[in-house]
Amino acid sequence: MKCLRALEKQSLSSHITDYEVVVVDDGSTDGTKEWLADSALEFPHVRLFEQEHAGPAVGRNLGVRKARGDLIIFIDSDLIVNESFIASHCKTINRAWKLRGDRLVFTYGAVVNTSNFENPASEKHKFTDLSWAYFATGNVAIDRKLLEQSGLFDTAFDLYGWEDLELGERLRRMGFKLIRCPAAVGFHWHPPLSIEQVPALVRIEKERAKMGLIFYRKHPTLRVRFIVQFTFLHVLLWEFLSLGGLLSIPRLTPLLAWLIHKGHHGLAMEILRIPLNRIGVRAIYKEASSLGFR
Repeated sequence: MKCLRALEKQSLSSHITDYEVVVVDDGSTDGTKEWLADSALEFPHVRLFEQEHAGPAVGRNLGVRKARGDLIIFIDSDLIVNESFIASHCKTINRAWKLRGDRLVFTYGAVVNTSNFENPASEKHKFTDLSWAYFATGNVAIDRKLLEQSGLFDTAFDLYGWEDLELGERLRRMGFKLIRCPAAVGFHWHPPLSIEQVPALVRIEKERAKMGLIFYRKHPTLRVRFIVQFTFLHVLLWEFLSLGGLLSIPRLTPLLAWLIHKGHHGLAMEILRIPLNRIGVRAIYKEASSLGFR
């Protein structure tokens, strides 16, 4: 709701004639389709497409194929954008197209993480918001035709993680250049950490490990191996930081619960990342071993 309302309140520049908001419903069961149908007058730019649950890669591909514009801007449903979001992307990418003489660029906006649901835009940009990802679909704009030429998202990524970065590797090989666009701000809302979320976070790490191995098998480079943490250095790092597994999730749970109770959700999440990363690294090696792959 907040995401779509922010997209309806865009301040457009003179060279933007119109825009559409393509929403892909990936088999939701939370009443999204019904709510959109009842709120159609509030969202004149929205075009809704539905699919059976198939994951983000299939959903994004459907959205690209149904889109009518020349420029595709990807955001997720938990992102609330500022009023100049679309205009900023358009201005920055148009300038880059003219300077380069081709369209082999994509613009990467700023993403600010926040757990403030009532007023997400009040969150300030933090060091922890910095991303070194080459192509992440939380806030990027790219030429539609060239995106289609890249082959779109690989639907082999049917679990959580890496489908956007894998596409990024193909874009890199096509000669694409990343152009930062800090004026296009997306406030990424996520609920503050709770103990109840931990099992889901563990599941996600295991899914990321499986998808990470697919990523590496498609692009067997040292760069990708480091991205997905499929190196002996990562094994050593997380074994060391977790004290050989001594700092496990069950042992850390009382500390995490105390920090959460005291309102230190961010610190609790950073501590939790230690055993989560160990779980992820061990899972990718286990998956590789089961496939007879090193």
